[in-house]
Amino acid sequence: MALNLRRRASSITACGLEAVGIKEPFLKRALPPLAIGAVVILIAWAAGVPPSPALIVLLAVTYALYLLPRRIRRIALPLVALGLAVAYPFYLEHLFEMPVFKSFPSMDTMVVMAIYVMMALGLNMVVGYAGLLDLGYVAFYAIGAYVAAWLASAHFQQVDFTFGGVGVTPDIGGIHVSIWIVLAAAAITTGFAAILIGLPTLRLRGDYLAIVTLGFGEILPQIARNGDKEGLGFNLTNGPPGIVPVDGPGFGSWLDDKLGLPGVFLFEQGKYVTFVTLIYWGAIGLVLITLFCSIRLRDSRLGRAWIAIREDETAAAAMGVPLMRTKTWSYAAGGFFGGVAGAWFATYNQGVFADQFQFNISVFILCMVILGGMGNVWGVIAGAAFLTYLNNEGLSNMGAWLNDKILPCGDAQEAGKVISDGCVDVPAIQFGIYGVILVLVMLFRPYGMFPEARRKQEFELGVHDEPLVDVQR
Repeated sequence: MALNLRRRASSITACGLEAVGIKEPFLKRALPPLAIGAVVILIAWAAGVPPSPALIVLLAVTYALYLLPRRIRRIALPLVALGLAVAYPFYLEHLFEMPVFKSFPSMDTMVVMAIYVMMALGLNMVVGYAGLLDLGYVAFYAIGAYVAAWLASAHFQQVDFTFGGVGVTPDIGGIHVSIWIVLAAAAITTGFAAILIGLPTLRLRGDYLAIVTLGFGEILPQIARNGDKEGLGFNLTNGPPGIVPVDGPGFGSWLDDKLGLPGVFLFEQGKYVTFVTLIYWGAIGLVLITLFCSIRLRDSRLGRAWIAIREDETAAAAMGVPLMRTKTWSYAAGGFFGGVAGAWFATYNQGVFADQFQFNISVFILCMVILGGMGNVWGVIAGAAFLTYLNNEGLSNMGAWLNDKILPCGDAQEAGKVISDGCVDVPAIQFGIYGVILVLVMLFRPYGMFPEARRKQEFELGVHDEPLVDVQR
């Protein structure tokens, strides 16, 4: 229906342009959005809302990308998005105010967004590529975080070992390894843990596999919560108080002197280059590595085997795909990048706490993959960024706008109540809002907002004789 409307609108626009003597194909494509944008800006200006210079620049960049040929745009669009993401700290304070959501994400929220993008891309290898429903992904996140805490803190005070650690207090004791080595150790440890978890569980299918992964996802937080001396007989996780502080990242004094790289991120206190900014850029670099590996794995022989299992496990086995080995590699790859995200989050928070690893995080990351579009890395990135922004700032900003502009909100609000004195506490019903979003997506876009082409065909045409959803033709 929407496609027919777009075609009719395009046909009417083309006829109108031809009627005034414009027959060049490029002009037919270029003039309509330019005219619409100009009209909207003039109306806003007449209404007393002059457009922000940042908005004009954003519209100009979007329009330039729109005019590019499709083949060039496929390369230019990710590069422009990467450039905007890297330069974000420099123009954040000059951005305009969004409708309803008001402010753009702060730098702290951007760090969390990048970390959740990493985890969503890792889970996409399991759910989106191989079609294995994993409800315990938070376990990999927890393992990576605790590996970072064990190797970059004073937790094991009976040991005094330092190798590349930066900003470490003298004679504090414990293990202090360079965060870059810690990231590799966390990734490898989590990958092996995923293999150990996957070997006895991946023989199951569907709902049974989901229940078992849910069990593992609940076991790890319990170990974290009760892993102190009273619970285990030795102090593994320090229980609810957690392990603090965890060493911050940095490149060390030698690279600082020779190349000018920040020796200790915590000591950077410039106007733009701060600890949070450096952590953000580091997270962007890790996201790029995760994205590159995800795309290369998808296009590899192993990735094609994952997709074959997702489409039809029986047919894949009949064609010679080793099911257990292939599924285990999927689980290990997802766990690998989940461990990296957990380790980087631990060094950003400068601590690891047992309450950070609840079951709802597994569901939250799964929602990101489903919302964005399972199997499509760009959709997963968009879904993770959007839901993380809603969770950290978006819902509170939306609630403030709603209470200020729409509702008769008074000053006698009561803490803990969803509705009080005419005001609505929107963050208090965040899970209900997420549920509504998912229901709407499942009804109108069951393959996600930005689906992979093959995945969309699976839903509409089915992998056997019946489609997975009813599609009106």
